[in-house]
Amino acid sequence: MDPRLKKRIMMFYLAGVINAFLGLYVAIEGRAFLPPETVRWLALFFFVFAAVDFWFPRVLKKKWLEAKAKLDTQRQAQARSVTGARD
Repeated sequence: MDPRLKKRIMMFYLAGVINAFLGLYVAIEGRAFLPPETVRWLALFFFVFAAVDFWFPRVLKKKWLEAKAKLDTQRQAQARSVTGARD
């Protein structure tokens, strides 16, 4: 896998962990100094972004694997056509 893609995937996972921790912090400690409605919205905000941060790397990896498979198929077809032209 491309090192840039691996780095991007790892950064998304790191952001997901940070967002999850922030959501937990707001849900647990936010009640002391924020109104309940604000705590709910902030926690929901952080948890949704954490979910997106864990979902998006899977999409990136899936698209990369599909593109790699397509490229491999094209290379195999091109190699067959070159060897067929030599015969």
